Amino acid sequence: MNEPFPSPNHAGPSLNERHTPAQAPTGPHVASKNSSTPQLVDISGVQNVTDLLVNRFKQAPQHIAFEARSHGASLSAPWRQISTSEFMDEVAAAARGLIASGVQAGDRVLIMAQTQYLWAVADHAALFTGAVVVPVYDTASDEQLRAIIIDAQPAAAFAGDDVIARRLAAAATYANGSTVATWVFDYAPHSARTGDVGSMTELAALGTLVTPDELETRRVTAALDDIATIVYTSGTTGTPKGALITHRNLVGQVLNTADAYREVVKESGNTILFLPLTHVLGRALQLICVANGMRVAHLSNPKDVVQALAILQPTFLVVVPRVLEKIQAAAAASARQKKVEPLWSAAVTVAQSWGVHLENLDQHQATRAPIWLRVQRAVFDRLFYKRLRAVMGNRIEYLLSGAATLQPELARFFRGIGVPVIEGYGLTETTAPLTGGRPGSLVAGNVGRPLPGNSVRISENGEVLAQGVGVFAGYRDQAQNAAAFVDGYFRTGDLGKLHADGSLSLHGRLKHVIVTSTGYTVSPEAWEQAVEAHPLVAHATLVGTDRPYLTALLVLDQEATAAWFKSLDMPVPSAVTTADVAVCNDVQLTAELAHAVEAANASVSPSQRVQYWRNISIGEDATDRFVTPTMKLKRQALVAELTSVVDELYR
Repeated sequence: MNEPFPSPNHAGPSLNERHTPAQAPTGPHVASKNSSTPQLVDISGVQNVTDLLVNRFKQAPQHIAFEARSHGASLSAPWRQISTSEFMDEVAAAARGLIASGVQAGDRVLIMAQTQYLWAVADHAALFTGAVVVPVYDTASDEQLRAIIIDAQPAAAFAGDDVIARRLAAAATYANGSTVATWVFDYAPHSARTGDVGSMTELAALGTLVTPDELETRRVTAALDDIATIVYTSGTTGTPKGALITHRNLVGQVLNTADAYREVVKESGNTILFLPLTHVLGRALQLICVANGMRVAHLSNPKDVVQALAILQPTFLVVVPRVLEKIQAAAAASARQKKVEPLWSAAVTVAQSWGVHLENLDQHQATRAPIWLRVQRAVFDRLFYKRLRAVMGNRIEYLLSGAATLQPELARFFRGIGVPVIEGYGLTETTAPLTGGRPGSLVAGNVGRPLPGNSVRISENGEVLAQGVGVFAGYRDQAQNAAAFVDGYFRTGDLGKLHADGSLSLHGRLKHVIVTSTGYTVSPEAWEQAVEAHPLVAHATLVGTDRPYLTALLVLDQEATAAWFKSLDMPVPSAVTTADVAVCNDVQLTAELAHAVEAANASVSPSQRVQYWRNISIGEDATDRFVTPTMKLKRQALVAELTSVVDELYR
């Protein structure tokens, strides 16, 4: 490695530390299969991430950058429009307050809050002081929070509300024996707060004596190779790790990605952010929008998205596949209720066929669509597709799906109704997207070519390796870096394949591979994704390591399953409405899901077929234990919780 990385006990990178992507000792030979895209934007003239906002402010100070609503206001209430100039004023005020409170360049500033406008203010304010931002999921357990505080040693913190502020105080006291100065995302002072907790108004008032020159000096202190943020991975397979992401990583990804997607990222566009801003994808998208004038609105509750679409009418939206599945499932449920389910099924098939036709056009493998397809598509557009687009706001030009695998049929369906889906792929360690489909060359099931400034290589065992401007500087724990890199490439842990055009398709996780006691090696994702296509199944996980055959746990979509029982005029089993974890043995439900299991079994080889399964309901109180904030299943945690249930499947 070019620079030593701090150990967990290290207080963190000093201002003068410079980081380049970690280089592990030369490991196994890497195969020659690779794909690269040259950098489109020269970032050498950029000082650090804060230049993105400063430059935008100079270009268009009065352009509307954000839309925000008052705390507790309904979605239909007027949204406040915030110009780049107003945003800059709030950022500068908060940054001066942090400086006055004693935050030094290189200190860590923790943010623990739901997705909202003030998250953006706090993030930029901390960076303006030269500090390192440490985002924490508001759903993090007390144990995780304490571990992050012990590791990061924050000098200050922002909390989404008073409940989170109290949790931060308790965790800091446990970790260090003292609290951390905390600022709550609230403008009004609160009489019940202690001396260590204040409002955003009080923070701004604290900094009134800090001059603009002092703030500017601090803003330009950090350089591109300094650490901008420490992001702790969400931990689907183990303990979260602190990833060191530099200003170069963020600036390089933001400017190059925006340049590669000019059709999407534009001043006339707008988006709704509902992914956790703790997640690097949501945060990177926010920076892209700030830098390029694309208007942003925030939603803290993903359940509000559908209602908000008609109100805010975004032109672009980043979603996880589960959101698209729910939109399609809601349309199917409406068709059942109106007794037109056969017609809806035909409409789905036609939309998918139209999506295939558009893919063929992109690849110059087709010309004009058959007359029967054009006629049916026009009829179903009037009956269904037009209404679905209206539900989505009528202005969406593109969707970006990330964080999990999207079923090709679902991608083709949405493209077929007139809402094309860009599939992308990336990790925390690649600073959001590493690859992405491009408008004009979208292929369902394909996550596209490397983004500008990045390279992908496939190892001899099929693992996807990454190198480039987005690849992080390494983990805080130096011991974790040796296994994370090979020949200068980051090991993603994902299995993939490169195509002739340099695009990538994924085939599962290396750590998820199952080896049965009979010697079969199985990648479970294909079977799992096939079952998850059923609207009642939110997640599926195969089980079978060191076992004689495969079994599965099917995690129910509680809302859809409850609605299904009601549509049959049957009482909803208590297991389906549980707030915790429960097994649902209902005969009717098992018979319904047997069709999905049979279809999934038919789609894979005999050695990959499931013999037995159980239907599992995960309630609201247990969701954080078994599902990540980006809606991915923590399969190891679930299997461990249900050991006795799994054991029964082998008796």
